[in-house]
This record gives sequence, structure tokens and C-alpha cells, in this order.
Amino acid sequence: MKPQKNIPPKSADQFLTWFCKGELLEEIQGDLHEYHEELTERPKWKRNFLYWFHVFNFLRPFAIKKSRSINSNFSIMFRHALLISFRSFKRYTSSFFINIIGLSTALTCATLIYLWVNDELLMDKFHENGDNIFHVMEAMEFPSGTVVGGNSSGIIAPLLSEEMPEVEHAVQVARHLDNTTLSFDDKTIKADGHYVSKDFFGMFSFPLIEGSKNNIWDNPDAIVISETLANNLFGSTYGSIGQNINFRNEKHYTVSGVFRDVPNHSSEKFDFLLSFEGHTASQAYLLKWSSQSVAVYLSLYPDADVQAFNEKIHDFIGKHSERHSYRIPFLVKYSDEYLYGEYEGGVQSGGRITYVKLFSIIGIFILVIACINFMNLSTARASRRLKEIGVKKVVGARKATLTFQYLMEAVVIAFLALLLALIFVFILLPEFNAITGKQLGISFNLDLMLTLFGITLLTGLMSGSYPALYLSGFKPIAILKGKLNTSVGEIWTRKGLVIIQYTVSVILIVSVLVVYNQIDFIQNKDLGYNKDQIIHFDVEGKMEQAEHMDTFLDQMRNIPGVVMASSTRTKLTGDNWGVGGIEWEGKSADDAIYFQHMIAYYDLIEVLGIELANGRSFSRDFSAENTKVIFNEAAIAHMGLENPVGKIIRFRGQNKEIIGVVKDFHFDSFHESVKPMMINFMPNVLSQFMVKIEADRGKETLKSLEKLYLNSNPGFLFDYKFLDNDFQELYASEQRVSILSNYFAGVAILISCLGLFGLAAFTAERRIKEIGIRKILGAGMFGIVRMLSADFTKMVMVAIIIASPVSYLLAKEWLNSFAYRIDLEWWFFVGSGVITLLIAWLAVGWQTIKAAQQNPVNNLRYE
Repeated sequence: MKPQKNIPPKSADQFLTWFCKGELLEEIQGDLHEYHEELTERPKWKRNFLYWFHVFNFLRPFAIKKSRSINSNFSIMFRHALLISFRSFKRYTSSFFINIIGLSTALTCATLIYLWVNDELLMDKFHENGDNIFHVMEAMEFPSGTVVGGNSSGIIAPLLSEEMPEVEHAVQVARHLDNTTLSFDDKTIKADGHYVSKDFFGMFSFPLIEGSKNNIWDNPDAIVISETLANNLFGSTYGSIGQNINFRNEKHYTVSGVFRDVPNHSSEKFDFLLSFEGHTASQAYLLKWSSQSVAVYLSLYPDADVQAFNEKIHDFIGKHSERHSYRIPFLVKYSDEYLYGEYEGGVQSGGRITYVKLFSIIGIFILVIACINFMNLSTARASRRLKEIGVKKVVGARKATLTFQYLMEAVVIAFLALLLALIFVFILLPEFNAITGKQLGISFNLDLMLTLFGITLLTGLMSGSYPALYLSGFKPIAILKGKLNTSVGEIWTRKGLVIIQYTVSVILIVSVLVVYNQIDFIQNKDLGYNKDQIIHFDVEGKMEQAEHMDTFLDQMRNIPGVVMASSTRTKLTGDNWGVGGIEWEGKSADDAIYFQHMIAYYDLIEVLGIELANGRSFSRDFSAENTKVIFNEAAIAHMGLENPVGKIIRFRGQNKEIIGVVKDFHFDSFHESVKPMMINFMPNVLSQFMVKIEADRGKETLKSLEKLYLNSNPGFLFDYKFLDNDFQELYASEQRVSILSNYFAGVAILISCLGLFGLAAFTAERRIKEIGIRKILGAGMFGIVRMLSADFTKMVMVAIIIASPVSYLLAKEWLNSFAYRIDLEWWFFVGSGVITLLIAWLAVGWQTIKAAQQNPVNNLRYE
């Protein structure tokens, strides 16, 4: 294969040709092409970025060609404005750098937020037929309210396909294969997979690079793997078709296809797929109406009316199974699920879209604050340019010409700030990816470039609009006579801008305090069980047999550092989809509640430190424990049982005796209240070992456990996780919001301080003679500082008064998404106000003290 030629970006060359003088173009372009060739070893995006950077570097007055068109006057004016802008930057260096720092910081935040928001909005949007793919959800109406679930019965897919003419394809997906052991020859790895029905690749756009979607599932023992998995097992995707993969060391599956790695913009993550039809041959319960273990997806014909379809299938389950008539199926667009995944009362109520909107607003706020800074600082330095403006107006400069010049200055600064912001983005992106858990990058495609160009141009025009109108509106006679009067509207405009800045700052500080304290509350609240120093790992191979499991548990308990060991089939974090059909004395005929279902082995309750409110836990000292059951307090309260221990309930046609009641514990996130739970003793379906270890002997204990596991279960990997890490993952979104809120609040406050610094400079400059007179009449430095700071203090106080009720409502709305939450304390708002006030005083302190210390004689000589 021939090496690809190192070609500079064509659009950059076209832009250079457009603005560069003809006599300079050939030499400049030749130098740039040579420079681009020298960058061959660097990544393409970096070569293109540096090339664009140097093209912009030549956007200077000496290099801009003269226009011979009818717009030559505009061209001359443009070049003149550009020249004046550069001279102004050079003359007023401090103002220039403050504006650059403020705008580049804001554009850095806005760019990072844009990359994150754009990535969120693109999730699951890559499927070719995405507008017509839907997920079959179920709304279940219980006395306590309506619950929405994403799983249904496997049988509903073929029935909907058969009975509803709107359905083009129906696909079943069973997600039962997390952290599964796969091996080939001497290679053993862990991978995640699904059972999928035959139309999966026809519905979803996961392209095959080996195999054909038309016959890929002809063999019920087929396996389709990702290209990464193929490379890891076979060294290459080529020749992988027909290879046999050992599945959990108990069955062989034949590779029938290789798909391209699942893209980052997919909410579905998997490494391999197995046949759902082959799976149901031994797991027929998945096709029963009582089962809710299968995700069902439909693709409808383009002319189908989704709302009308939902009305048609409202009673679909009830018609086929009267016993399950309380389950109401409905369709949700698959590509919308990632962002709109939360339900309240059976109605879609939001989800991750809340954070998308939140950070979009924060990004806009930060840009607005930076624009306000520019306006304040530009007007603060206006007195230095009064003679320039007066002379220009006297010699005939029109208001529109001056407005254009000052807008040009603002736009040029904005684009220079963009270049600096892009450098900051490249530096900060790895850390930003670590916080957000994403793999974001900058590729200079047309959409991104147009977006950045538009944001920057709008920012420049916004920030320059008020100064341009303000400066160009001065009357030349008043300027040259030194008789400039500040209007009431002008004063209130400037003060209003500062109030807006600090209102946003107070809201952000309150948000940071509320989010931090809620996360701290979650992490430290008593869960009802002890998650610390507990590891869990898979029950696989021989361990699935009861005799081997007991022997292995005994051997683990004898390892120094192991406190206790047991096993379960239940996740301790996240929703464990429940079971119905439980009968008890006094149960109402219309009570169709589902109980969360926890499957336990001996000592599990003791390993987790779950407290018993009544009765006992499962014990080897008693026989027939599989006919016994334990409930939590929420379940007993729902059933209305008094003195429940010893009473009989009926579950799946079997009588079970209640032997104990445990105190409520949080097995779901704090967004949800504790649900009724049934704990069953079922030794034949266990899937996870739970081991509590001593904190001070962790490393050596883990090594001993690994050695024991590998010796006792050859062919498998010892892959463990800590339970407290699983708990942290429940709140990954909240943690990220907390961290990002801290950073963005800090940025907003920093930029606001720059704006207040500019206004303090303006005030000191306008009142320089007054300060001199007051000092001659005996005023002290403290009195002058207090006088100059009084207005700023009032403005910040007004901002605090406005921000407090707004931040209260926003914080309350966010906290309402948690079933267990902190109270909104008064000190959140008072503390935020005090912090903001102190920061404001620090921002204006240097300017006011500097003005107060000046020699009054020099002040009275001013101009």
C-alpha cells in the first residue's frame, strides 16, 4: 500500500488565497507547505491545527490584499479598523490581556461543554433506521403507583410481529452474560454479551466485517464476536469464522461472524452475541407471560403512527394473559431512551437530558459573563480614547464607521481568544474525559468549525456591541471641551450587567454547596448493610455445584484475613427486577405488587451486616431452608401482617414459612424509596460469592483468594470487585455534576472578578479629582475606600437578594429527584452570599486602595 500524501487542508489554502496579497501569496504558501511536510510524524489533526494557526497568523494588515471590486471602500475600512485594533491592543496592554483571559477562559468552558453536550445528543443516533426503532416498555399499575420497566416477556415479540401489520421486525435481547469467561487454546478472557434473536443485525446498525446477517444464526450454537475480541483470541479477524470458542469451559460455540467494535455513541455495550432462539431451547421460561427478563425492540414501517399503535397494544398483554392485565405495553423511541430514561407516574419525566440542559445553560451563562466583562472594561477605559473619538468625528467619521471599528476590535479579540481557548482545550481534554467518563476529541470537521466560528463571532459581537454604541455616541464638541455627562440609563445599564454577573455566581455557589452536601449525605448515610471491605466475584465452573461450593466456602473462611463468606444471585446496587404472584392471608384481590427478589445462601445476611428486626436468618442448623423465606420491613408493612414470623405465604405454587424480618436496607439508589423485598434460599441458582475481608490484610488476603480460586477452578479467571465501588457507580452522574459544577462555578467567579475589577478601574478613573479634593479636605484612606466600595457592595447585595430565591427553587427541584435527601439549610444561601461579597471586595480592593493612596496634587492635575 502506498503511503498517503501529506496534503495541507484545502479550506485553509482557499482562505489564505482569499485574503493574502498576490505578491506575497506564493512565498507564504510555499513556506507553509514545507512546514506542513515537516510535520509528517505528527497526527493529522495536529498537522491541520498548526497549519490553520499559521494561516491565521498572516491575517495582518501588511498581508491583506487590496480589493478592486465595488466594495473597495469597505475593504479599506476593514483594513484600517484592523490596523487600529492592533495598535489599540498594543497601547492598552493590560486591558487587552484581561479581555483575552476572560474570553478565552469562557470559550474554553463553552467548547468543552459543547463537545460533551454534542456527544450526549449523538448517543444511539447512528442507526440507519433509528427513527423507526422502538423499545417495548411496560407500565405496571400497583396500589402504590405506576412503575415502568424496560423488560417484557419474550413471547410478546413474535406475537406483535404476527398480529400488528405496522411491525416490520421484532427483536428479543436477553442481557444475561456479563463478565463471562471465554477461552480459545491457552487464552482465557472475560467479556460481556447478550442473547439476541435473528433480526438483530437487520434492525440495528452494527456492521459485520466477517459473515452475513442473512445466515449468521443458522446454527443455534453460533457466536458473533467483536473485532477486538477476535484479535484478542485469534490474533486477527481474518480466518476467525468457523473457530470454536469455549464458553465457561462447559460448551463450545462456533464463530459465525465478526462485527465492528460497538461505537462510543452506543448505549448498548457488548463483546459477543449468542442466539436467543438457541437459548430458549433450554430456558423456555423466557417465553412465558410471567417472565419479564427480555428486552423487546420493534422496527415499524415508516408510515406507522406510533401514538395510534400504542393505543392498539394497550390491552395486548391482558388479551393474551388475563392474569397479567395490569401490565400495559407501550413504545418508546430507542434513540431517545438514553436522554429520556426516567419515568414518574408512568410518564416520561426526563433523565440525562436534565444535565445536558443544565450544562448548556452554564456554558451560555459563562459566555454572557465574559461578554459583560468586556463591556465593563471597555467603557472603563473609554476616557483614554476620548480625544481619538473626538478628532475622528470632527474630520467626518460617521457613527456607523466608529461602531464598526469597535465591533471589529471585539471580534478580533474574540478570535484571538478562540485560538488560545483551543490550546487550553487540548491541554484540559484528557482531564475532562477522566471526569466525564467519555472519550471526547477535537476533529476539525465542518460542523465543529462552523459552530466554533459562530459562537466566537456571536461572543465578539455581543461583547463589543455596548462599548461600540457607547463610544461612537459621544458628541465631538462635548469630548473636546471635556464636558461628558453620564446618563442615568448608562449607569443603570452598567450596574445591571454587574448584578447579572453576580446573580449567576451566587446561584452557582449555592448549587455547588447543595450538590456537594447531597453527595456527601449519600456516601455517609446508613444503607442498612455494611458495604466496606466486601468483594464479590463470579460463581463459575465446578463452583456452581452445591458440594463444591460448600467446600470452597469452607476453604475461603480458613484463609487468614477472611472474616466471612457467602454467595447470592442478587445485585446489591441497582434495581433487581421483582417477582409477583406472592399470596398471603388477607391479600386484596387487586393487589398486583411486585417484590424485589433477593436470592441468598447461608451467612449472606451476616456477611452484609443486615440487621434482623425479628426472627432468624438462613442457617445450617435447620433443615428444608428452601421452604423458608425472609421479608424486609417494607414488605411486611405492605402485606399488613402482624407477628409475621411463623406465618405461611404461597410463592409459585409452594408454601413458604416466614422465618425472619430484616430491617429495611438500600439495595437501590437514593433516587428510589426502599421497596418491598423477599429473600429466598435457592442454592442452585447462585452466581456471586460475597467475601468480607480484613482491611489491614487486604493485599495478602486477595492473593490467597486468587490462588485458591485458580487451583479449585482451573480454566477460569479470578476477577473481583469491591462492593463499595459498585455503590459509587450508582451516583457517577451526580459525582460528575458535582466536580464539573465546582470548576464552572470557579470559572464564573473568576471572570466576574475581572468584570468588577474593570468597573472599579472605571469608577476610580472617573472620580479621580473628587478623591484628590476629599484627601485635601482631610478624608482618610479608609473613608475613601469605603466610599468607592459602597456602590459595588450594593450591587452584589442586590445580586444576592435576586439569586437566593432562584437558587432555592433550582436546588429544591434537583433534590426532589432523590427519595432521600438533605434539607436546604439557611447557611447555603447566607454562606454563598458572604463568599460572593468577600470575593467582590477582594476584586475591587486593590483598585480602590490604589486610588486612595495617590497624591492628591497629582489627582488635581489630571488632564
